[in-house]
Amino acid sequence: MTDLSIEPISSTDPEAAPLIETRKLTRHFRVGRGLSRKMLHAVDDVDLTIGRQEIVALAGESGSGKSTIARLLAGVYTPTSGEIYYQGAALSSMRSRREQLAYRSDVPMVFQDPFSSLNPAFRVSHGILRSLKLHRGDLTRSQRYDEAERVVEEVGLSPAGDIMHRYPYELSGGQRQRIGFAQALAHKPKLILADEPVSMLDVSIRIGLLNLMAELRRSAGVSFLYITHDIASARYVADRLVIMYAGHIVESGPTESVLANPKHPYTDLLLGAVPDPRAPLTVGIEGDTGEPPKVIDPTPGCRFRWRCPLVVDECHRTTPTLRLLGDNHNAACHVAQPDPGQSEPADVKP
Repeated sequence: MTDLSIEPISSTDPEAAPLIETRKLTRHFRVGRGLSRKMLHAVDDVDLTIGRQEIVALAGESGSGKSTIARLLAGVYTPTSGEIYYQGAALSSMRSRREQLAYRSDVPMVFQDPFSSLNPAFRVSHGILRSLKLHRGDLTRSQRYDEAERVVEEVGLSPAGDIMHRYPYELSGGQRQRIGFAQALAHKPKLILADEPVSMLDVSIRIGLLNLMAELRRSAGVSFLYITHDIASARYVADRLVIMYAGHIVESGPTESVLANPKHPYTDLLLGAVPDPRAPLTVGIEGDTGEPPKVIDPTPGCRFRWRCPLVVDECHRTTPTLRLLGDNHNAACHVAQPDPGQSEPADVKP
C-alpha cells in the first residue's frame, strides 16, 4: 500500500473535554423467548475517547461489537448502561428534539454498503439536499443547492452538477461511497462514524477513500471513528488503534506502537492472520485454535481465554481491565508485560 505520509494532527487541548467520550458503555440484547431467554453482551464496559481532528480506528473480527459502538454513538441504539459524553455533556441529558438534531448533525454516520444507503428512486442530490434542509434550515433553496455542489466537489466528484443529477445505479461503488461522505459533510460535522466504508469496494479504489478521510480531517477539521477489520488500512490512516474482542476493548494506543509491539494475544493473532506487507512483523501465535467468543450470558474471566495460548488460571476467574503498559499503550491482559522502564501498570481509559 502506498504511503501517504499523513502528518499527525494534535488533538484537543489536554485541559478541554474530549470531542466524544464513553464511560462504561454497555449494550445488551435479549435473545430467545420464555425460559430460554438469554442476554447477548454486544458491548460491555467500554471506555473510549476521540479527540478533535483525530482518526481513531476500531478494529476486530466480525461480532466483536464494533458496529454496535458506532450505532450507540449515532443514537440508533440506547445504552443498556453507561454514558456517552459529547464535548463534556451527557447525551442522556439532551431531551429536546433541537438538541438531538444538533448532535446528529455533528456526528453523522457513513454506512458499509454505499448502495443501500442511497434511495434508488431519487437522484443522488436528493439525500444531500434533504439533509441540508433538515440540519441547516437557515439556508435558502438556492444556497442549499450551492452547498450540495460544494460538498460533492470536496469529496472529489466533478463536475458536481452532473454527478448530482445521476441515480445511484449510474455511479460506481466508490462514487456512491463518496456521495455518502458528501451527505455527512453537508452537516458540517465534527465527527464522522465510518462503519467499514471501504470493505465492499474493490482494492484498487479503497486507497482513494482512505485518502479522502485524511484530506477531510485536514481540510474540514473532521474527526473519524474508522471501523474496520483490516489492520493494514487502519495503519495507513489512523492516529490511534483500538482493538475489540467479544464486546471488550482489549488493546489501544498509537497505531504504530500497537502494531509494532502488540501486548494482547488477540492483537498478535490479528497480525498473524492479516500481515502488513509494508513492514513484516514478528508474531507469537502461529494459528487460530479454540472456541469462538462466548457473548451470550458470559461468565467472568477473559473472553479470549478459549483461544489464547498464554492462558493462566487467573484468566478463567477475573475479567482483565486495561492497564498502561507503554507510552499511551494499554492492554487488558493478565500476562501482558510492560515495556522496559515503564512504571507499575495501572488501570486506564483508552
